[in-house]
Amino acid sequence: MSFLESAWYKKSSWLILLWPIAVLFQLLAKLRRGQQERNRRPPSRQIPVVIIGNIAVGGTGKTPLLIALANQLQESGLTPGIISRGYGGNSASYPLLVNTDCKVVECGDEALMLAEKTGCPLVIDPDRVAALEHLLVKTEVDVVLSDDGLQHYRLARQLEVCVVDGQRLFGNGMCLPAGPLREPISRLEQVDFIVVNAVDSALPDSLRLAVPMGLEPKYLINLATDEKRPFSGAPFNMGNVLQAVSAIGNPQRFYDLLEKLPYQMQPFSFPDHHLFSEEDFMSRGIDEHQPVVMTEKDAVKCRSFARNNYWYLSTELVLPAEFLNDFVSKVKVLAKDGSS
Repeated sequence: MSFLESAWYKKSSWLILLWPIAVLFQLLAKLRRGQQERNRRPPSRQIPVVIIGNIAVGGTGKTPLLIALANQLQESGLTPGIISRGYGGNSASYPLLVNTDCKVVECGDEALMLAEKTGCPLVIDPDRVAALEHLLVKTEVDVVLSDDGLQHYRLARQLEVCVVDGQRLFGNGMCLPAGPLREPISRLEQVDFIVVNAVDSALPDSLRLAVPMGLEPKYLINLATDEKRPFSGAPFNMGNVLQAVSAIGNPQRFYDLLEKLPYQMQPFSFPDHHLFSEEDFMSRGIDEHQPVVMTEKDAVKCRSFARNNYWYLSTELVLPAEFLNDFVSKVKVLAKDGSS
């Protein structure tokens, strides 16, 4: 976590000095939103677009939620497609239709993981409107899920799902750069669903109707051999040190899960979406004889040089059945209206 991020969540008093800049940021963001909404064009084919985003910078749990919602829509008989910015990737050209053969350096870790875990058609482009049009031209989908993009107001949308980090919430409640918010907390009043990831304390009034979401650790899976071990109990030899490697927005949630195991843990944090190389592990002094444990999103970037001591944590998302049913019902109504 950077110095500024740490100050946001510690609610450091000196951040009030940045408040005038935050007010200016909000004004500019409001003007930008108005301009983008005026320039918004409907897609070439009428189809429901669902945004899964957030109002705070950093990781909140959007990726596992999007995977769960995509799978739920598939089970209900719909054919979802996904659009994403492809953060962390660097393709020679856009839009890019992603498949499981794409290199992570081209499409980014999140996009590759989404393609692998859902099997959905997926297009990345920094311009999500262009990504949507390419997806509609190249594939036959009847609903589109947007990975992030809540503030990408040129993109028409029919449903908005906002994900909130249940541990960090909104920090000091101020907008950038004085706080972590891209938009004021009042923006939550406009979305269709609020999902709170890892609730571990009393929630503010702004989240009283929020949907709780949890990640349940299930297995540790070896990157080199695909060996699977149950997370519970003692999956490694007693006396081992877990070397926890992460390049995600909020690694503390991952570390908290690993601390439930009966081992000493040594964290190795890298910047969000960091593209790992073998040199990263060598330069940080990561022991090749002790288990290295990472998230599934980070694991997709380490397969090409994975050793037998590399493991990733496989988790299962826990969501209320009422929310999933309500979400699917709303999407089906929108899909039916769009095709009529």
